[in-house]
Amino acid sequence: MSHQNKKLFTKNLLLWNESSNQRTMPWKGEKNPYLIWLSEIILQQTRVEQGLPYFEAFKKKYPTVQQLAKAPQDEVMKLWQGLGYYSRARNLHFTAKYIAENLNGVFPDNFQSLQQLKGVGAYTAAAIASFAYDEPVAVVDGNVIRILSRYFGIETPFDTTEGKKEFAALAQQLISEKNPADYNQAIMDYGATVCTPQNPDCSNCVLNDNCFAFDKSLVEVLPVRSKKLVKKERHFCYVIIHQKNHTFIRLRTANDIWKQLYEFPLIESDRPFGKNIQQQLVHLLETNDFQITHRSEIIKQLLTHQKLHITFVEVTLDDKQMFDTEKKLLRVTKNKLKQFAFPKTIAEYLQRF
Repeated sequence: MSHQNKKLFTKNLLLWNESSNQRTMPWKGEKNPYLIWLSEIILQQTRVEQGLPYFEAFKKKYPTVQQLAKAPQDEVMKLWQGLGYYSRARNLHFTAKYIAENLNGVFPDNFQSLQQLKGVGAYTAAAIASFAYDEPVAVVDGNVIRILSRYFGIETPFDTTEGKKEFAALAQQLISEKNPADYNQAIMDYGATVCTPQNPDCSNCVLNDNCFAFDKSLVEVLPVRSKKLVKKERHFCYVIIHQKNHTFIRLRTANDIWKQLYEFPLIESDRPFGKNIQQQLVHLLETNDFQITHRSEIIKQLLTHQKLHITFVEVTLDDKQMFDTEKKLLRVTKNKLKQFAFPKTIAEYLQRF
């Protein structure tokens, strides 16, 4: 891996960025650290086309970090609904309040200090530091790892401690000291548009003359992952209780991805629900005096480490029946459900039915 080859990589990437990069983003060229931070948090684990409307909505509703800090948490979670990975929204709100209350509304102006903010890892800190403050700190994400692995022929698994150190060190050696913002934007865009995971445009790649993977026909092999994810199977049955024009929901407080979102009463199992779930419903409702009015098909949802099998069961209860003795449920009118933030699958079910 010669010094000359590294210089050529950086030079050609910057030339491509200047002459051929057609990827437009509303935050490109942005120097306001708040808006850069907002865009980066929204785009974590989210495709640009999905995240863009959310960025615009947050920017419009909360133009400054102070306004986001003052917002009620339920309002922030509702605006985030549908994006998934809800810990991002909780961290977003927490950090906004921290900056507004403890830092007089001013973002830290360097990579090391930015990493102290909740929800801000090395990648996001590097993006803010380079874009807002021109600090030469390289971003390292999946796009960057893929390009570097293919171009330089790195076969070290990227999901190991050794691999993470190797890719981070190489990325830092390659960044342009004079134009760190342009370089970071270029390598992110190149991975998204040219050196893509599947079917990369190798024939039109400005780096292909010196690309190890292209030369050795290893483009589909690199980068290398060491671990194969095993997804845990979970079976959920959400119970929608109709009591005249009311229903019951609860705030999820468990420390998981749906924390601070609302849901219907839940029956969970580690195995599929049989055709008859009457017994579980009797236990939940503390009565057998109810009617099942609808049972949905099984809806499958894939998460990073989990595979969910979700069923919705709708039941009616007589209006005189007492319910919710110690279950911490909210009794709400059905027309107010749209005010609450639900996990995506529940929100989609409510829209359909």
